[in-house]
Amino acid sequence: MVRTRSWRLLHLVLAMACAGSVHAADAATAKDPHASVAQPLSQRVPEPTHYTDWPAIRSRLAADPALEARVRKIVASMSLAQKIGQMTQAEIKSITPAEVTKFYIGSVLNGGGSWPGGNKHAGIADWLALSDRYYDASMATDATIKLPIIWGIDAVHGDNNVFGATLFPHNIGLGAAHDPALIEEIGAATAKAVRATGVEWAFAPTLAVAQNARWGRSYESFSTDGPLVRAYARAYVAGLQGSFGDHNVMATAKHFIGDGATQNGTDQGNAKVSLGDMINVHGSGYFGALEAGVQSVMASYSSWDDVAEGVNYGKMSGARALLTGALKDKMGFDGFVVSDWNAIGQLPGCTNASCPQAINAGIDMVMVPDDWKAFIANTTSQVEDGQIPMARIDDAVSRIVRVKLRMGLFGTRPSQRAGAGDAGALQSRALARRAVRESLVLLKNNHNVLPLKPGAKILVVGKSADSLPNQTGGWSSTWQGTGNSNADFPSGDTILAGLRHADGAANVTYSETAQGVDLTSFDAIVAVIGETPYAETMGDIMPSATLRHSDRYPEDLAVLQAVAKSRKPVITVLVAGRPLYVNNLLNLSDAFVAAWLPGTEGEGVADVLFAGHSGAGSYNFSGALAMPWPGVPCPDAGGSSAKVTRWLFAPGYGLRYPSKSVIGVLPTDPGVDACANASMLSVFHTLAVPPFSLYLADANPEQPAHDIGSDLNAVIEWPANHPVLRLSTVQVNTQQDAKSVTWLGAGRFFARSPQPRNLMPLVSAHAALQFDVVIATPGKGPVKVYMGCGDHCTTSVDLARTFSGYANGSRHTVSIPLACFIKNGGDLSHVDVPFGVLASPPFSAAFADVKIMAGTPAGHADLPCASPDAP
Repeated sequence: MVRTRSWRLLHLVLAMACAGSVHAADAATAKDPHASVAQPLSQRVPEPTHYTDWPAIRSRLAADPALEARVRKIVASMSLAQKIGQMTQAEIKSITPAEVTKFYIGSVLNGGGSWPGGNKHAGIADWLALSDRYYDASMATDATIKLPIIWGIDAVHGDNNVFGATLFPHNIGLGAAHDPALIEEIGAATAKAVRATGVEWAFAPTLAVAQNARWGRSYESFSTDGPLVRAYARAYVAGLQGSFGDHNVMATAKHFIGDGATQNGTDQGNAKVSLGDMINVHGSGYFGALEAGVQSVMASYSSWDDVAEGVNYGKMSGARALLTGALKDKMGFDGFVVSDWNAIGQLPGCTNASCPQAINAGIDMVMVPDDWKAFIANTTSQVEDGQIPMARIDDAVSRIVRVKLRMGLFGTRPSQRAGAGDAGALQSRALARRAVRESLVLLKNNHNVLPLKPGAKILVVGKSADSLPNQTGGWSSTWQGTGNSNADFPSGDTILAGLRHADGAANVTYSETAQGVDLTSFDAIVAVIGETPYAETMGDIMPSATLRHSDRYPEDLAVLQAVAKSRKPVITVLVAGRPLYVNNLLNLSDAFVAAWLPGTEGEGVADVLFAGHSGAGSYNFSGALAMPWPGVPCPDAGGSSAKVTRWLFAPGYGLRYPSKSVIGVLPTDPGVDACANASMLSVFHTLAVPPFSLYLADANPEQPAHDIGSDLNAVIEWPANHPVLRLSTVQVNTQQDAKSVTWLGAGRFFARSPQPRNLMPLVSAHAALQFDVVIATPGKGPVKVYMGCGDHCTTSVDLARTFSGYANGSRHTVSIPLACFIKNGGDLSHVDVPFGVLASPPFSAAFADVKIMAGTPAGHADLPCASPDAP
């Protein structure tokens, strides 16, 4: 269906009205439609739906009686062990090819930051060789009919785990392109790259219709507009799966359903929406994916409360009414449903290794990365004692076999397929560069300072100008996108490199902070600023925090303030995974570009900023917002005034060359420093939560400490010559969420902020320091958990006795009231270390989810809170 003229006018009117309401002094120019706002291109985007129940979706895949007969024959030949093995998906770090043979394993995956041999720079031949080994193992079983294994990977913006692969813009940028045809091309290019490595299954696309920019996965959402997500889902799946040829992979529609609607944008949280919204907004992407014949659907971690009907469906992995009733029965999905990483362990009464409720609800393949052997044993017993009906097992296995037959996986080793091992298939640089150009959104261009003219003397500033890790964001080489350097992206170009190529290296000077630079010698200044990498959960912005970018990244405000003094044109390029409150940054900029997370092709940015470079004069801005842009620090706050003024730019807004729009000085709301009373201070949640960093140090507080950084895959022995502490990343609650510390000598593991915090309001709110711990080796001496407030201001609680009572390997939540740390009438008004552990060998433990929570229960009765002592 062609997008109607009324749809285009609606978005244009919304954008104009928004601009006029915020920039009252510039209303006349803002309402001039001539070439100032990019009108969305005419694409096959459907109209919004108004279903009252889940609709029957017609898939492009016609029923095939012959295929169904093969499915029945294969399933009838299988033993229970073979069936449960097919339903099991293990992580490559936790399973060998020999174990695949022994346990009839149906699938493996590699998580973010997992590679063949644990080698981050593994080549395409390494991936292909491992895929062959797993395939051969699956063909070496004693089953009557051999079932090929299938390997799944998070290829969410290109083959992003593989060294040297082209990385496309993340979904939020692609949504701004409003170009389903581009999305299909990207899907096809991604599939070709993935299949060249021997992998056959991509965990993509994400079809969340994100509603709150606080959500750390906002950049994985194409739009807040359901119809656009539907069109993109159809195109993406068509590109990935194609006609199930050697260059195609199985697509995954994820995460079913409502993950973009969770309250406060909290990852894995609870969506409180009506049935109508869940179907017509958050179901939109699934309609498109099912139409295109998607073969797998991944269940969401999130929960759903139907606020209109008062029905609580609980966690999606256990929601039979949705997985079976809505998806399979009503919408007609005949592929298989896979759970997310250890998601079954979040269901009441379940563990990571045991959850009959999830299988009975409609999970067909269970992603159980590490505990897969126990899962197989438990599930076998649950079938044998009737907790899981054999009919449910047969249905699940039939779906898995059906998909493997459709994908053409039988009979051919991965290395024997067309394109296998072709390193050139990893490269789609021209397509990615085009995607960058189409995704850019011009928010401001006062007095047409853009486009820049070739030959101009340009000063480039900002931390993201020469940073491929910042450009690519999360899900890039590693899970969170952390621990990377430019060297991890050998086939990419930074934005700085693109600017130098466009303008000539001699005309471009780079200084990250502009300190000590004579600003008067330049014709213009380009500031490339933005967020640093993050992914799920760690990227969430807390409900009490503002969406003001400068609150989290004050260095970006500082560099703009420094260069704005020059009175030279300042062009700001914001590299970020979501729309943010940037009024103060807009005021310091003559032009402002939302570049999102553009991936590895930074030259695409320069293509549009410059005119007349290698034909680049033909490139104009064409991107338009697919999500609203906040005009207040707390856009999700209540109140009628917030509802009127919260959006600075509406979906559909985006300027072009030339622009008649002039944006005046915007309000900056300096008095708003929080969106709610803080009831929690998060310190460590898989990564240290800014502004905190994690450190290792010896027992002497006078000696310097070692910042462990953000590489989740590093094993650190510190110091290298005579190690006192050994640290690694492990799982306590969810993927790579904990730090395991082994004391080889007397030393400290702690979190510290450069700026002290006043914790007294949290003391008054009966707050407690809370963390999860798994003891590996109990301590024989004191194990002191401490808080520090500078020199000679540290108090602790000795938990050696408490920890010794914990069974080794079991998880416990420790809660220590802040009052325990107040000593001799002292206070906690200047705390720079909110969490530290001082111990001596032997002691080894894993720590996760460190935070200070208001209103926390009093904690363990055996904690010696009455007499805290100094470490």
